[in-house]
Order: sequence, then structure tokens, then C-alpha cells
Amino acid sequence: MTYQQIFIFALLGAVFGFLVWGKVRYDLVAFTALIVGVIGGAVDPGDAFAGFGHETTLIIAFVLIVSRAMINAGVVEMIARYVISASRSLSAHIGVMAVIGAALSAVINNVAAIAILMSLDIEAARKAHRSPSLSLMPLSYATILGGMVTMIGTPSNIVIAQFRERALGEPYSMFSFTPVGLVVAIAGIAFVALVGWRFIPQREGQATATLEPESDLFVAEARVPEKSEAIGKTTGDFAELSDEHDVTVLGLVRAGKRLAGFARSEAIRKGDFLVLEGEPAAVEAFAGAAKLDLSGQGDHGGLTGKSMSLIEAIVPETARAAGRSAMDLRLLASHGVTLIGVARKGKRFRERVRKLVLQPGDVLLLLGPESRLSQAIEWLGVLPIADRQHTVIQRRKALLAIGIFIAAVGASVAGLVTLSIALACVVAAYAMVNIVNAREVYESVEWPVIVLLGSLIPLGAAFEEAGGTELITVAIVGQTEGLPAWMILTVVMMVTMVLSDFLNSIATSLIAAPIAVGVAQAVGASPDAFLMGVAIAATCGFLTPIGHKNNTIIMGPGGYRFGDYWRLGAPLEVLTIAVAVPATLFFWSV
Repeated sequence: MTYQQIFIFALLGAVFGFLVWGKVRYDLVAFTALIVGVIGGAVDPGDAFAGFGHETTLIIAFVLIVSRAMINAGVVEMIARYVISASRSLSAHIGVMAVIGAALSAVINNVAAIAILMSLDIEAARKAHRSPSLSLMPLSYATILGGMVTMIGTPSNIVIAQFRERALGEPYSMFSFTPVGLVVAIAGIAFVALVGWRFIPQREGQATATLEPESDLFVAEARVPEKSEAIGKTTGDFAELSDEHDVTVLGLVRAGKRLAGFARSEAIRKGDFLVLEGEPAAVEAFAGAAKLDLSGQGDHGGLTGKSMSLIEAIVPETARAAGRSAMDLRLLASHGVTLIGVARKGKRFRERVRKLVLQPGDVLLLLGPESRLSQAIEWLGVLPIADRQHTVIQRRKALLAIGIFIAAVGASVAGLVTLSIALACVVAAYAMVNIVNAREVYESVEWPVIVLLGSLIPLGAAFEEAGGTELITVAIVGQTEGLPAWMILTVVMMVTMVLSDFLNSIATSLIAAPIAVGVAQAVGASPDAFLMGVAIAATCGFLTPIGHKNNTIIMGPGGYRFGDYWRLGAPLEVLTIAVAVPATLFFWSV
């Protein structure tokens, strides 16, 4: 071995050790290794930061922004509202949630999918009086499996697709992964829904601790806009919906006056206000499901115009707001912010929210654009409560968000533009129609992952140029000499899968992809078949909570221990290889 090979092997070995150890942030480990690689002469200084402008890095960043936009537009909520029910059997619930999770993971980042669906699953478990541990792990694995189906479903597929361009001259397309990935996903979901969940020990999770801090119950008002489905109904007709969202309908306001007797039999008219009691997120979700307007500005203002936020703030004795009402303060006219709810130590009141004289200790629920909220809070002299800001879902833009995404992906599949350009256009369009604002564009990008990828791409290239890939390829070919190509593919997948249980899937893909192509070429097999095998195996971090970020996310809410994951993960990994190898042979001849 040459000095260069010894150095790069030692450097990547140190990276592997630090990543498995987990005591140092993975982005810091990768970036430090990149700098050491430059100083040691393994990485050319001119190429040191090429990974940060690499198409793979850009695509992953764009996918994360698109995921945030889909959440903001209520696309996920729209789907979940019609298919999730706490009344189903556990097996049926897991099956439905797994299918939804896998489908979402195919079109948005799988970490975003689990973040969205986890709270819904926990809520369903609470209503069904069972531990969320029985369903959270199957949901996590389903989102991982769903990410295998398309190029943008998981970062490792993006890495593999772009590596193919460098190795074989052309990248994979959006749906190149679909034939094998879909077969594996269907088999895996069927297993976790019908059999696998039975292997999971029932734990008492800290589910409530992972949700937003419990808020006071606010009394709020929601306006009935023109053409609302609520027109002609009674408040009693919303009983099932209010139970679902843990919101109480206290009454009805018409022509500025609260109707007596809660008006449960009174037909709702355009311009009426429903008086609601509940936590901010619950009130917002109820208003969205009932197609009510929290802003009170009609169909063309408030929620429909721009990205909005809800924030909770306490009224101190010295506040300008103390002793005055929102109407007195002309809050909406002067600052473009609406007071939609007030919490007063659990007390209910019959005054209109905007006419209520505010007292020290009241908690206000304010709605408006984030920039205006900051100005209004300062002017009112109230104190915002940390971690009590809620993004208002722009449900009327859900179909627009879906249409933009489909059009861009269609253009990419048709070969009109590259995927990176298509996704960049999607992000720009979402920003132009205010589905995501400038702050959210930057916040939604997971910068540690970008730093990890930008640092490891030059190191991976240096490893290959130094002959490290060739040495490992020769070792694998030597150990598997005489075996048929499908058995060698199985060995490569098993080695990759072991790495994925301890390493980030991006790092695993960057290491395993060039080895897979080298082994395939050495034994005269199809490089595409081996790359597909690596794509599947690199995503399958099922044995440990550190193998995939989704597994880490559910650990606290599910109350899982480190050793719980292999109970379901081990048979699922065996099933994955058993299904993926023949599927790869069928769709990509070895």
C-alpha cells in the first residue's frame, strides 16, 4: 500500500470510528476530516469545497424545502384527515399509517414524513388507550421503506443516482428506483402491519413530552366565510369534529352579539362567529377542518393572503394592552395583527374576544405575519412565550402545492430539465406564492446534513483516486471467487446493510457505491444491479436507533431501549434482502 492509501484509509477509519461513537457531531467530524485530508495531501485544495456545490447536495437541500412547503400547505393533513381513525384495530391502524407514511416518503423527505405523522399516531394511540410504542416503530420503518421508491425519497438514493453519472455516464432518473423499491416497500409494510408489530415490547413512552408544551385553553372566535360548508348547519353538527380535535364549541356570535343558550339548534349563517375553546394548535386545526376563518377578515384576507403564524403572549401589569381591548387598541388596523383568543386562568367569558378588556396575567393568542407579530408584541408590551409559536396551515393552497410539484417532476421525467433545476423551480414558485417564506426556506434545510455531504463527497473521490475502492473490491472478489453473481450481490448488500446500522445512510452510500460498481465490473455483472442493491441496503438502518434519523426521533416518544430495534429490525432486514435480490435480478439483470 502506498502512503496515500494508508493515509486515506486511516482518515476514513477515524471518521467511521467517531460516527459510531456518536459523541461528536457528525458534521463536525466530516468537516474536520476534510480539512485534515487537504492538509495531508489526499484532497486537492481546489476540490476541497466542491461537494457543497455538488448537484447531490443541492437536490437534498431543495427536497427539504419542498417537504416544509407540503406541511405548510396542509397536504399531509388533508390526506390524514380522511384516512386516520382511532377506532381501527391495531393491525389495521398500523397498515393504514404505514401506507400513508411510505407514500409520503416517496415524494417528500422521509424524516419530514415521520415528523408529521408521529404526532397523529401518538394521538390515535392516546384515544385508543394503548402504548404508542406498538405503532411508532412500524411507522418509522414504513417511512424508511417508502423512501426507497423514488430518487428524492431518501438522501442515499440521490447520492447513488448522482454517483452513477460519474461512474457510468448518466444519472438515474426520478423513478429508476421504483421497480425494486416498490416491491421491497410492499413486502416490508405487509410484514410490519400483519406480523412484525407483535415482536415489539410494549413500553410507556414519553409521548406527551415530544409534543408542544401544553397550553392554556383559549376562548377564540372563528368566522364563517362566504360559501363555507358550515352555513346551514348547527353548532351541534360539529360535535364529532370538535371531539376529534379536542375543541369545545361554546356558542355562536351573530351581529356582534352572543346568542343565548349556546344556540345549538340555530342554523349558522354567513358572517357568524363560532366561539371555540381549546389549545391553539387544536383550534387552528378545527377551524381548518370546518373551513372557518380565524382572521375575521373575510375570504381574501388573513389566512389566504400570506404565510401566517400564531403566537402566545402574556400580558404583564405594565403592558400597553392591560386595561384595554383589541378594539380600543385598533390592533388589526394599525398593525395587521388579529387577537383571536384569550386564556384567563381557565375562566370562560361571554364578551367578544375583540371587545374583552385585557387583564394582567391574560395569555393572548395573536395571529399575523411573523414580521408584524414581532412589531405588535413590542408595541403592546406583552411577553411572547418561548416555543409557543404555531405556523398557520394554508389549506387553500394544498392543491396548488401539489400541482406545482407534479408539473416540475413531470418536466424532469420528460427530460426537459434536470431534477435539480426542476426542484429549484418548485422552491422558487412556493416562495412566490408564499407557501414558504424566506425564513422557512433557510430553516427547513438541515445544515448539518449539508455539511456532512459537502465534506464527504471530496473525501470519497480522494478515496477512489487513491485506489482504496480497488483494494476493497479485490478483497471482496477474492473472498467470493467462484460464487454466482447473485450471491456476490447478496454479500455486498449484507456488508452495506451492516454499515447502515451504524453510519448515516449518506456516508454508507458514498463508501459502498464505488465498491459495488468495482465488484460488478470485476465479476462481469451489471453495475446497475449492484448499485440498486446498495441503494436498498444503505437505507435499511433497522437494527439500531442510530441507523436512521427516523429511528432516533421515535425513541423517546415510544419509550424504546437500544435493544428493542433488532426485534423487528432483524427479521425485516432478512426479508429485505430475500425480496430485493430476486427483484433486482428481475428488473436489472445481473
